Amino acid sequence: MEQSIFSLFLHREVLISVILPVHYNEAERYPLLLINDGQDFDALRMNPILTDLQINGLIESIIVVGIHAGTDRLHEYGTVCMPDYAHRGSKAGATTNFVLKELLPFLNKYYQIEGENICYAGFSLGGLMALDMVLNHPDIFSKTGVFSGALWWRQKALGAGYRDSDRIMHQQIRNSTTKSDLKFWFQTGTNDETDDRDDDGIIDSIQDTLECIAELERKGFVWGKDIAYCETLGGEHNPETWAHAMPDFLIWAFGKNIHEKQD
Repeated sequence: MEQSIFSLFLHREVLISVILPVHYNEAERYPLLLINDGQDFDALRMNPILTDLQINGLIESIIVVGIHAGTDRLHEYGTVCMPDYAHRGSKAGATTNFVLKELLPFLNKYYQIEGENICYAGFSLGGLMALDMVLNHPDIFSKTGVFSGALWWRQKALGAGYRDSDRIMHQQIRNSTTKSDLKFWFQTGTNDETDDRDDDGIIDSIQDTLECIAELERKGFVWGKDIAYCETLGGEHNPETWAHAMPDFLIWAFGKNIHEKQD
């Protein structure tokens, strides 16, 4: 179902797509998955994927909410600490306020949300936004899923003296002072792009992702425990590839066997 929320922070109506569990019971509380670019749910095959995984007992019953992007997406998604070199992402702070101060209170009012198990995911620039949100609010979110994340997000253009240290997300992680209990899932496709700025034979999207993971590891997060990485052979930068990877992500984030073992 689709609902609309007027945001005082974004100064517009924000459309959301809500997918309830197969056997939704108002007396029960459910984990929540927020996803940026909810307008792509049909292309991502979210409904059939969720139904299949739940009916076959592979994941917990969850509530999924897709946040539709607006016409100003290139400014509403990004990193709150700073926009990129082209001033994109200038409204990322407003998006953060919308999610924390308007969307989550709305969802808690009308749905049975399990507050200690909220995951936030996104694709491309929406993946960067989700990662930024989760990193900066570990008291609210427990994990994140970043599909083909725009981790190239940088302070300088390639032709303006760019260095790898100019990548904003990498720098943000590097400058962080405390380690939280967050969990991270990253995906890239081997055909995500063709750019290879340093001519090392590894496309930039894979390099930026793996080096972002390396920054997290330096902060104490452990590959295989706190961090998962999915490299999609032949995967491209599109919803079809992300739909292919979606079941793996959902099982990682909400898999029944995983949570039973943890209990």
